[in-house]
Amino acid sequence: MKKPLGICIHIPFCVRRCPYCGFYSKGVGSDGYEDCVKEYFDCLHAELRARARDARALYSVDSIYFGGGTPSLADPEYIQEMTEEIKGLFDVSDDAEISMEANPGTLTIQKLKGYREAGVNRLSIGLQSFDGDVLKTLGRIHTAEDFVRGYEQAREAGFDNISADLMFGVPGQSVDVFRETVERLASMLPEHISFYSLQIEEGTIFYQDYKMGDMVPVTDEEDRDMYHSAIRILREHGYSQYEISNAALPGRECRHNLKYWTFGDYLGIGASASSFMGGVRRTDPSREYVEYIKKGLPDDMLPENHVNSLSDSASEYMITGLRLNSGIDESEFESLFGGQIWDVFPGSHDELKEFFEEGYIKEENGRIRITEEGFDISNRILECFV
Repeated sequence: MKKPLGICIHIPFCVRRCPYCGFYSKGVGSDGYEDCVKEYFDCLHAELRARARDARALYSVDSIYFGGGTPSLADPEYIQEMTEEIKGLFDVSDDAEISMEANPGTLTIQKLKGYREAGVNRLSIGLQSFDGDVLKTLGRIHTAEDFVRGYEQAREAGFDNISADLMFGVPGQSVDVFRETVERLASMLPEHISFYSLQIEEGTIFYQDYKMGDMVPVTDEEDRDMYHSAIRILREHGYSQYEISNAALPGRECRHNLKYWTFGDYLGIGASASSFMGGVRRTDPSREYVEYIKKGLPDDMLPENHVNSLSDSASEYMITGLRLNSGIDESEFESLFGGQIWDVFPGSHDELKEFFEEGYIKEENGRIRITEEGFDISNRILECFV
C-alpha cells in the first residue's frame, strides 16, 4: 500500500521583500521578469519529473501546497499546468487538499476564478493586521481594504476553505490593536486562522534596525498577552486551537501542514524547498536553483541531504508533535522507535519535573502534551528532547 505524500511547490517571487522576512525570495518588476518566471516554472516541472521517478511507486498524493514568496503573483495557467503535471505523475486522491498562499495586494476576481478552476481548493491569505500602521511597519504592499475585497472575491470565486495569517508582537503594536484585528477577522469566519509572533531574524532589515537600536521590540508580557487573547477570542467564535500557532473551525485543520507536525512524508520542489521522505531530509539550493536543475540535480549542490538516524527521528517526532494541542501518542512512539519515550530519552523526565509540577506539560490517557500555559515556554520544554 502506498504511503500518503504532501507536495510543496515553492514560488519565490515577491513584489518586494518584507523587512521581517528571512525566507529566500526574488523581486519582480525588472526587465526580463516574465522570461525568468517561465524558466523557473520549467525548472519546477523538470525537478518534479525527476523526483517522481523513484517516488511515484511508493507514494500517493493527498495534499499539494503552493507556498512562497507570493504564489498569487503567478498566472493561473502556471498553477494549472503544475497541478496537471502532478496528477499525471502521481496517484492523487480525489479529495486532495490543494492550497495556495496569496497576498491581498495581488488578487483579482479573474485570477481567483482561474486558481479555483486550476484545482486550488484552499486559499491562505496573508492579512497580518487590519491596522494600517502595523501593515506599514511590516512593509506589506496591501491595505485592510485589499484583504476584505480579496476575501469577498475569493468567496465569489467558489473558495469555501480560506485561511488567514496574523502577526503579533510587532514593534509599536498594542495589545488592544491586535485584539481588534483578531475580533474583526474571526467575525468574518474564515475556516482557518494562523497567528504568529514576530521573530527578528538575522539577515533581515528588522534585525539590522534592532542591532542599531532603531527598533524597540514589544515586551514579553505584551507578546504573551496578545497570544492568549487570540486563543480566547478565537475560541469564543467557534475555533479550536490545534497547534501552537494555528486554529480552525471543526474539520478545517490544514492537512498539509499537519504532515510537518505528525512526522509525515513531504516532497519539496523549488528554490530552498525542503523534503522529508523515507527518513531523508533534503533542501534544494536557493539562488543556484536554476543552475542545479540544468546540471541534473547533483547531490553535491544540496545545502542539506541528511539521512536521519533513529535518534534524529525520535527527537524530531517529539519536537514537532508536541507543537500540537493533542500532543504525542505514547504507544505510537513506542511502535515507531522500539521503546517508551522515557527509555529513549533517559533523564528527560527528571529535566521536565518542574514543568510537570507547574502544569506546563501533562502525561495522561496515554498521551504527553504541552498545555496552553506551557506553550509560552515551549522552547525550554522541547530542548529536553534534543
